[in-house]
Amino acid sequence: MSTGDRWSAMAALVDRSRRALYDYVCRADHPVTREEAAEAHGMSRNLTAFHLDKLVESGLLRSRYEPPADQPRGRGRTPKVYETAGDGVAITVPERRYELIAEILADAVADDPHDAPEAARRHARRRGRDLGAAVRDSGADLAGALAGLGFEPEALEGQVLLRNCPFHALATRQTALVCGLNHAFLTGLVDGAGRTDLLPRLAPHPGACCVRLDAVPER
Repeated sequence: MSTGDRWSAMAALVDRSRRALYDYVCRADHPVTREEAAEAHGMSRNLTAFHLDKLVESGLLRSRYEPPADQPRGRGRTPKVYETAGDGVAITVPERRYELIAEILADAVADDPHDAPEAARRHARRRGRDLGAAVRDSGADLAGALAGLGFEPEALEGQVLLRNCPFHALATRQTALVCGLNHAFLTGLVDGAGRTDLLPRLAPHPGACCVRLDAVPER
């Protein structure tokens, strides 16, 4: 899966219902029908079909028509079934996104080896802005995007706390560099999503992300 495809896949998983359906198909030990997925999630068949087909378009699932094992050949309607495609998307608990940092750093070194840290901050912000724009264009909410990225957001009065650091191990070893890239990425994400009411701030806290989203005071 190319870098662009990975970002498209991540954007597809921002919607919580779509993410739940994706997780369900991944856990199933057999191809899943629309009817089965709809019943499992208390969702209408049409809405379930819409989300499953979007996951196929993004390359996360693949589909085909397959008759049930107990259905005589040529009898009845052949249902559409879904299953995972390729290696899917790596998920850990708590979620980590080391590949994202690795790609940003690799691109930065290739772009400007003489000042890789500054280039990395530019790339991090651009990555965040591109994903934020995808979130905005899809009509999804920022909280869903943050959750999909593994930040575990918690909305409180006047701020959004990020309970998990997706880059924990790297941030422990290279705190200034990784936290700076995280701040740049989240700044781009908020900007791309059009959330002018939120301001990412570096606010290290034990057991949580180094960045906090503060509400911008009304003028």
